[in-house]
Amino acid sequence: MGESKIAGKGQIGNLENGFNRRAFLAGAATAAAVTAGGSVFGQASSADQNSTGQASSVDQIPIIDAHIHLFDGTRPLGADYMGSPQYRAISKTSLPSMYSQQARPVGIIGAVVVESSSWIDDNLWYLEQCRTDPIMMGVSGTLDPERPDFGRYVEHFHKDPLFRAIRTSRFYNLDNGKVTLKPEQVRNLKLLAEADLALDTANPSMSLMRANVLLAEAIPNLRIIMDHLPSFDPTPENQKAYQEVVKDMAAQPNLFVKLSQVYHPRLSDGVVVRDYEALRARLEYLFDAFGEDRVLFGSDYPNSYGVATIPEEVGIVKRFFSTKSREVAEKYFAKNAMRIYKLNLT
Repeated sequence: MGESKIAGKGQIGNLENGFNRRAFLAGAATAAAVTAGGSVFGQASSADQNSTGQASSVDQIPIIDAHIHLFDGTRPLGADYMGSPQYRAISKTSLPSMYSQQARPVGIIGAVVVESSSWIDDNLWYLEQCRTDPIMMGVSGTLDPERPDFGRYVEHFHKDPLFRAIRTSRFYNLDNGKVTLKPEQVRNLKLLAEADLALDTANPSMSLMRANVLLAEAIPNLRIIMDHLPSFDPTPENQKAYQEVVKDMAAQPNLFVKLSQVYHPRLSDGVVVRDYEALRARLEYLFDAFGEDRVLFGSDYPNSYGVATIPEEVGIVKRFFSTKSREVAEKYFAKNAMRIYKLNLT
């Protein structure tokens, strides 16, 4: 089955105890020095900072990719999802070994697989796959909070230290534009919070964003992650409502956002915007709204295949965060993911 998960975590390092140095996975590109507080993240040298304390380079910051998808369409049962149309044209599989060979050269030291299947048995497959490659750090799995046995499955899966969250977006009703939560699902999602697991929600829509606000208010100890928020393209008609719901989301301290799918096809015409200034403006707006402690990186591989490569996904946000302090960049690229998903590093 390959290297054990414990061995993989050892390569990533124990933040609490600290290591003098730890190499990137499989001897990749670079190593990070321990800070005075015992972090595996290296401090920027004086040559890497300008007079305002901003990091002129983020190239040496280790990255945790908080959003990738795994599947194997060659299994007898096939797969519920197999990436973007461009990806499906070339492959039926997305496995850790295929991802890691592209991720490691750009400094990615760990990844979280987010469910891409409604089949409950695929949780076991995700966990099994995560143990085949030390780059895999956690699973955001698939459990339906509408099921009466939801709590039993939460109790079962949360015993595995790799199982860190679930993803669902079907916990609300939409009736004539009014969003309301489904009471039975709120009761079940409280069990998720009690198990100290997080909730991923995707893909962003006005109704889902409103529902996330309501859910954050209803379960203040549930860590809710709004996936791919930069991919939402407000129209002139809903621009004001969009700004209001972003403000409402930002007011909930237990609501976090993935600044992922920065490159994405516009819903209106399918065009992928590549103009940096337009992309920077959206990133700045969302970063200013949610702050440095509530944003995460995700490549969305291989759903992003055909839109942007992993180096391009990393490159656009490195360019953006190169104007921030090194401490802020470290939070976005790895530390927030470790804290929000409570990834196990020992």
